[in-house]
Amino acid sequence: MEIHEVVQKQRRFFSTGATRSLAARQAALSRLEWAIRRNEKWILNALKADLNKSETEAYMTEVGMVLAELHRVRKHLKEWTAPRQVPSSAAVFPSKSFLIPEPYGVVLIMSPWNYPFALTLHPLIGALAAGNCCVIKPSAYASRTSSIIRKLVAEALPEKYATVITGGRAENTALLEERFDYIFFTGGVKVGRLVMEKAAAHLTPVTLELGGKSPCIVEESADLNLAAKRIVFGKFLNAGQTCVAPDYVLADRRIKDELLFYLRKWIRKLYGQEPLKNPHYPKIINEEHFNRLIHLLRDERIALGGGINPDTRQIEPTVIDFVTEESPLMQEEIFGPLLPILSYDSLAEAEKLILRREKPLAAYIFTANPKAARRLVKRLSFGGGCINDTVMHLASKGLPFGGVGQSGMGRYHGCFSFDTFSHQKGLLKSPVHLDIPLRYPPHGILKKHLIHFLIR
Repeated sequence: MEIHEVVQKQRRFFSTGATRSLAARQAALSRLEWAIRRNEKWILNALKADLNKSETEAYMTEVGMVLAELHRVRKHLKEWTAPRQVPSSAAVFPSKSFLIPEPYGVVLIMSPWNYPFALTLHPLIGALAAGNCCVIKPSAYASRTSSIIRKLVAEALPEKYATVITGGRAENTALLEERFDYIFFTGGVKVGRLVMEKAAAHLTPVTLELGGKSPCIVEESADLNLAAKRIVFGKFLNAGQTCVAPDYVLADRRIKDELLFYLRKWIRKLYGQEPLKNPHYPKIINEEHFNRLIHLLRDERIALGGGINPDTRQIEPTVIDFVTEESPLMQEEIFGPLLPILSYDSLAEAEKLILRREKPLAAYIFTANPKAARRLVKRLSFGGGCINDTVMHLASKGLPFGGVGQSGMGRYHGCFSFDTFSHQKGLLKSPVHLDIPLRYPPHGILKKHLIHFLIR
């Protein structure tokens, strides 16, 4: 079926109101959960084939996260969908004010290849919970996972409700020519700009989940052993192909060498003496990205790692020392298992380096000094982050996920996903048994003073 026909079919179905009831939304989410559980083995196999993710890592970062999101959304959906009374001003007394969430209509979800299952299903859950119809476009790079997503969505929901479109650039282009009621895009800044440009032609609202160079500051008072362990975990998860991975470390010059010692220790503990022989160590998604990462290493001083296997597209967890702001490693988001280390002599110096750059998707601060933590959180703008940890803010059910500035716009996860895919319609309900004459002309002196008082 052609893309235009798919969109029109969904628009006709949405206009029937069949997706709006709480029962319909809960049923759609239940069927989606059933399809995921039924295909769980094949999902894990697909993630292994596309990225060499181990079963444990794939479940922890993708399948398990999605199932937890489904459980949380279904549990709270009745509460979220209910009209909510909000305070009214004295000027509208005795009327009552309400917010009524309603679905946008037909939404487009475009997802990336690095967490191809989770970053497709998370927004889909929010869109269905809000009562929308969905066209889903997963990445062609993670082709095995895209295929299994198409299969399970087809098993769970009719095409007029949710449809997966596979393919590459041609399909992306065709989709962006269509008029949607909302677009949710996860990917790079370059394509994000194109999505926003195309959406502007129809005044379509968008959420853009992008990326950027997320800094990790290690202050002199930090527990260096624990900091290194958590940096290694967050950076080399999925071979560094994580949008919120620490992109570079800013270490106090006085503790940098000790930090390097602990980074070496934890890379060996978590990935072995020879990570390229570790059967569970992920691979780079394709040749283009593999070659880009190898190019970034050229002429750099490698402190740890550096080994490569072109046949399997794997690069060891690699730490690069004596990096400057002018280094190629600092000119783009790395999105791979390369960790540059920069030094600073004062927090003010570290702040200035970060503030000279675009606002990052994440930031991480390791310190035992509460004053330093408060200072950095207050002065730095970033999408989200952690103090004394990395990436784990994504697993906190009460926190939204989203960027700011060049790292994106909008937010999702849990109730924030529901809000993202819902229009909050404001409604004033006025009584018919009481009609206060104050607002009606003629307006004498007394009415004038009363109006001024009430509006203030």
